[in-house]
Amino acid sequence: MPCQITQERFELMDCSGDLGSVIAKTLPVLAVAPTARVGSAVAALKGKIYLFSGRGGVSMAPIDENGAIWSYSPSESAWSLVSPANPTASYPAARSYHTMTADGEDSIYVHAGCPEKGRLSDLWSFNTETRVWTQLPSAPDPPRGGASLTHSAGKLYRMNGFDGTQEQGGSLDVFDISGKAWSTITYHADGVSGPEPRSVCVLVALKLSGKDFLVTMFGEHDPSSLGHAGAGKMLGDVWVFDIENRKWCRVEAQGEAPAPRGWFDADVESKGGNDHVIVHGGLAEDNSRLGDVWRLEIV
Repeated sequence: MPCQITQERFELMDCSGDLGSVIAKTLPVLAVAPTARVGSAVAALKGKIYLFSGRGGVSMAPIDENGAIWSYSPSESAWSLVSPANPTASYPAARSYHTMTADGEDSIYVHAGCPEKGRLSDLWSFNTETRVWTQLPSAPDPPRGGASLTHSAGKLYRMNGFDGTQEQGGSLDVFDISGKAWSTITYHADGVSGPEPRSVCVLVALKLSGKDFLVTMFGEHDPSSLGHAGAGKMLGDVWVFDIENRKWCRVEAQGEAPAPRGWFDADVESKGGNDHVIVHGGLAEDNSRLGDVWRLEIV
């Protein structure tokens, strides 16, 4: 039967000490590194981490680096600035609160976010081998910041975000990379048969028992009156989407679970034949900053 997922198990990870063969530590500041910034986005590809734009400086303006993208090599503990091969070619506007993902082969994707004014719905790919930006068809409106984007089996999946007035929900937008076209899967965003509208959350792709699923969790449900300076209503739920059967399942925590949060990050690790989700940090509903790390195992 599709989507027979009934429980989730969270494990609080102690990152202050030895985690088997992994030891958490702070790396020294490097001479070559991105300037300090907020509202940036990253994507991992072939052992490197790629970062594009963000907001910083005295004016907290979007950081324009002429289409260049930062690359970090964990094996070398080194940053490098990867500039486009053609300096006169088009590239995505500087922005913050955008989202990024990678295809596992050679391309990074940058989507939406907030430029100097307004919000965007554009989609760009950056080929890390040829260093060429390509503008792809924009996602369905409304333009938004704080959206979620992930890649699975040749397709990009986009959902959620804040359009300047309200949180978005009720649709999962799908971009077919080879066909260069968007389609939309709609659902009831009632918190019973589908996740409620939200922003600044995550969407990750993973395999469970050999099948492809998406997971979205947490996020901001109602915006703060303080804007980026404060926390709104935060959610603490977790949802799994069965890609093949196009069905959402809400899964319930077994034991202790992370506090509701938004403005956090997560990624996937493969362990024991199934993928797990690692969750780190974020902004709590009381506006406190979180530094905890959790592993989510869906059973």
